Amino acid sequence: MARKFSRSHEEATRSDRPGTSRNDPHRGDTARSDNPRRARIEIAFEEQTVLGALFGQFDQNLVQIENRLGVYISARGNKAVIEGPDDAVARARDVLKGMHQRLLTGHEVDAGAVESLIMMSNEPTLEGIITGAPDGAPPIMIRTRKKTIVPRSATQIEYMRALVRDDVIFALGPAGTGKTYLAVAQAVAQLINGSVQRLILSRPAVEAGERLGFLPGDMKEKVDPYLRPLYDALYDCMPPEQVERRLASGEIEIAPIAFMRGRTLADAFVILDEAQNTTPMQMKMFLTRFGQNSRMVICGDPKQTDLPGGPAASGLNDAVNRLEGVDGIGMVRFKVADVVRHPIVGRIVEAYEGKDE
Repeated sequence: MARKFSRSHEEATRSDRPGTSRNDPHRGDTARSDNPRRARIEIAFEEQTVLGALFGQFDQNLVQIENRLGVYISARGNKAVIEGPDDAVARARDVLKGMHQRLLTGHEVDAGAVESLIMMSNEPTLEGIITGAPDGAPPIMIRTRKKTIVPRSATQIEYMRALVRDDVIFALGPAGTGKTYLAVAQAVAQLINGSVQRLILSRPAVEAGERLGFLPGDMKEKVDPYLRPLYDALYDCMPPEQVERRLASGEIEIAPIAFMRGRTLADAFVILDEAQNTTPMQMKMFLTRFGQNSRMVICGDPKQTDLPGGPAASGLNDAVNRLEGVDGIGMVRFKVADVVRHPIVGRIVEAYEGKDE
């Protein structure tokens, strides 16, 4: 029997100036003025068993929202009162409701989840993602053996939809936006439910600005350091014993892109990571491995190539220029605002990209 959850409800009073309304076309300008309108909202949560996790230890989740949005939140019992500029209060309300719904559906709420909800609170799709689409469609999520993954930014929503819709997907953008992680999670989910028979993960074996020289060991031991991020994503989505068993059976294969030549990858979910470090010939070779009942995801940051010739020599940039608009090929572009690691990572990326430009 399906579990039934009670939903949070709110009672709101707003001190809007006479003659203005929420639909006033000039409202945005007023909100950005030196004297923004103030608002006060009270939210009551009927499901009280999750309030400890909702507010956080010593109200740390509420403090995080206060610091990020410039509001004041007081919590007493099952109620929270939010005060501040009306736009910020509305965003804080949506974040709290989103956190509450995540807890009711069995997801954890940590500092990263709070930060992602704050970032999404400016997007009109926030409500649909947290509680389900208006037409009754289920929320967007990826279920694996270890966890259920939900989008943490508006672009991740677009990306997760593309992962189930398009045959070939290019995921472009800076580090920390979830390009590879979400692709691996979707691949694991499809491997588990039998949609594909194999999971193939590949990267170019290109050193990041270093010359490591000859590495000891056999071929696997030589290339494994380059492929470590793919192993990390796999172990985060599947129990370790299952990863090892499927690696041994060949259901999961992790290999440098050089090993792809001459193959036809049918009934497989194929992921190419760090694609900006491929040459145009390598990229063409990889893309033409595509077989029946397969899906291919190419992840990379066009601005971070480690090839001697720089971005101009990148097979990723060449492929994007050639394949933009081709039927069956999706292009998802992440921005600095989509970084879902620690907030400082987004600021670091923005500082570097701004300086480069």
